[in-house]
Amino acid sequence: MKISYNWLKSLIDIQESAEEIGKLLTATGLEVEGIEEIESVKGGLKGFVVGKVLTCETFMVKEKQLSLTTVDIGTEIPSSIVCGAENVRAEQKVIVATLGTTIHFADGKSFVIEKRKVYGHPSEGMICAEDEIGVGTSHDGILVLDTALPNGTPAAKYFSLEPDFQIEIGLTPNRADAASHLGVARDLRAVLDREIKMPSIETFKPNSQNTERGPSDFQVIIENAEACPRFCGLEIRGIKVQESPSWLKNALQSIGLNPINNVVDITNYICHTLGQPMHAFDADEVNGHKIVVRVPEKGTKFTTLDGTERTLSGNDLMVCNETEPMAIAGVFGGQKSGIKATTQNLFLEVAYFSPVWVRRTATFHGLKTDASFRYERGTDPNMPPFAIRLAAVLMQELAGGEIIGGTSANGFIDVYPNPVENFKFSVKYKNINRLIGKNLDNSLIHKILQSLDIQVLSDDGTIMQVSVPPYRVDVTREADVIEEILRIYGFGSIELSENLQTDYLSSFPEKDVDKLQFKIIELLAGNGFNEIQTLSITKPAYNQALAATAKGENTERRQVVLLNPLSEELSVMRQSLLLTGMESVAYNINRRQKDLKLFEFGRSYYKKEDKYKENKHLGLWLTGNSQSETWASPSTPVAFHDLALAVQKVMKAMRVNNFDTQETDSNIFQFGLTYLVNKKPIVSLGLVKPSLAKLADVKQAVFYADFDWEYLLKQYSEKIAFAGIPKFPEVRRDLSLVIDSTVNFEQISAIALKTERNLLQNVNLFDVYSGEKLGENKKSYSVSFSLHDKEKTLTDEVIDKSMQRLIAAYEKGLGAVIRK
Repeated sequence: MKISYNWLKSLIDIQESAEEIGKLLTATGLEVEGIEEIESVKGGLKGFVVGKVLTCETFMVKEKQLSLTTVDIGTEIPSSIVCGAENVRAEQKVIVATLGTTIHFADGKSFVIEKRKVYGHPSEGMICAEDEIGVGTSHDGILVLDTALPNGTPAAKYFSLEPDFQIEIGLTPNRADAASHLGVARDLRAVLDREIKMPSIETFKPNSQNTERGPSDFQVIIENAEACPRFCGLEIRGIKVQESPSWLKNALQSIGLNPINNVVDITNYICHTLGQPMHAFDADEVNGHKIVVRVPEKGTKFTTLDGTERTLSGNDLMVCNETEPMAIAGVFGGQKSGIKATTQNLFLEVAYFSPVWVRRTATFHGLKTDASFRYERGTDPNMPPFAIRLAAVLMQELAGGEIIGGTSANGFIDVYPNPVENFKFSVKYKNINRLIGKNLDNSLIHKILQSLDIQVLSDDGTIMQVSVPPYRVDVTREADVIEEILRIYGFGSIELSENLQTDYLSSFPEKDVDKLQFKIIELLAGNGFNEIQTLSITKPAYNQALAATAKGENTERRQVVLLNPLSEELSVMRQSLLLTGMESVAYNINRRQKDLKLFEFGRSYYKKEDKYKENKHLGLWLTGNSQSETWASPSTPVAFHDLALAVQKVMKAMRVNNFDTQETDSNIFQFGLTYLVNKKPIVSLGLVKPSLAKLADVKQAVFYADFDWEYLLKQYSEKIAFAGIPKFPEVRRDLSLVIDSTVNFEQISAIALKTERNLLQNVNLFDVYSGEKLGENKKSYSVSFSLHDKEKTLTDEVIDKSMQRLIAAYEKGLGAVIRK
């Protein structure tokens, strides 16, 4: 958000520099991201001074008359200047560009004034015309001044060109109250203890008697009071649409807006002054002189000011006339009823619209305007009466015309059936002092609250009842009021004691979770993975898709919906890292980076039984090729075992060696596995279903692993047991088992470890075969067994007995046939 330093000074007395104001605003929470000097005249008239022509002698060069002048520019020795203007005379007060001054022209060209000889005469400057200074377009002759200013006075002082600064504020979504110059001035009022100077509306005098057409016959009908709690309107007749005066154009240009005409510029000026958007309609285009705020039927066509025809959704609040829509309420005006050069009568709309309705409509149509920016965050329902009177005063001053009052006592239409109440609640002094960390005087607290328009209704010395105006949409509870007190008092004003104390000292954790996370980051990066960071806020469609695939306990999880979302597309908290990570996959694939190994540490959010839950996860994504093609070998697509290997490396680094596996029951995978520790899932991995990948516009196969990071951390132990290198050799024996196709390797491994606990060190599957010779629904597994005794060398007799026990266990437990 852009703020003009000079514009701000019109609302509050400021002696501080723009840089000092920037520091004060940042300290209050309105972070200033940059300050830039603005020049209403290019170059700021640097080097231009007021001078007086002392002598003027003419001479001819090729039938052209020139003048050799001496000009007093406030220096000890007058300057000699050759001038080609016909109207230069002695004793004139003029504007002089001194040596080194840059002359800027309207076409973008410029040159620097240097000392030189002109037709043999020395010239040490230039006597300027309007266009050479930048304050006009005339080049008929030099600009002759009528002033008593001393010679050498900077020209900027003569033209009252006060320097201005554009202050860029990084406005957070919760500070809707500060989305205007008045909002920023309120914070400065609280910090500097100075009064706000509101624009004058004393000349607002509607005429409802002595008019040719009588009082205003406009009617306002609100059909949806939830979406439009308040609507103010006013008719002005006989205006003249024309160019705005310099002060108004300069004000708008100082914050990056382009002036259009006096009527539109006034509405923009008030929007950025007060934070109250408004709209001006051509009154002659309002059929029936009726303003109806309603929701037209789905499919209704409407052409906005930019000439685009839009199809209404059936949930769009519109400002209509008796027969048709005229504007998208709080978002964008319509082309037909907009202000034109020929407009003579206008109807002003100043309303308070529901943030939810405006946000939904603006998002649906992809429209982001200055009005929607403010309405979406919440405007002040008490501001429309003041804003409409100020607009009328400025319209009459800059566009002429007559303010036409209606039948209401206040001179304008004000439909406000259900007034918005202040937020009222209690605040305890002990909580103020406890949360701030310092005991503040009660009178100081009252003063700060008063400066923030927060009224103290009652105070018994222990608890005070406060009333917060509705424009402070972010202050609705005790903690919010305490934060307001602290930010005005100043975070830097809270002293740190020499000795930090606590009434509870917990034992230091054995695990440094940040160090462990960095350890895994280094491991994954060393294995070719790249870290990503995605938003925790996501699309409702993603959570709905995950909910449709959920099983068991996960079906009870409800999504967390934001109360004040930035858009409908980003209105919920994610329930899984999967699809937000898939967006990063899609982003890279669309830029021809198709071979990806990505990971992210992030959180998932859900609601269960009215309680909010937050869990930390580690996600891995693999897609494309694991190896690029070379002259020696073709490219190799990533496979499940590539992901499984990465998962096992993470498990090993976290010292998790004993775990069970089972086929995953998650419907997000086309196939996959779940690793369990103590019968609780610690990681699920597999091939993502194409239907889910398609939601993120990913068309190629993606393998994904989801670690329960918090549970994985619990399995890590700092204790390490060391053992010497074995003195006796390890023995390997192989078996080829013909088994049913339903039997998996986990069953084979479990039987082996149960049967031969003492000597068996490892079980490994090294070959799989299936074919007609084995029989229907049969397969052959070739399995290796590693046997080892720490105390002695194994004999053939001991080895054979172990293998016979394993064979018997497989024949009995699995019905296996041992192939010779």
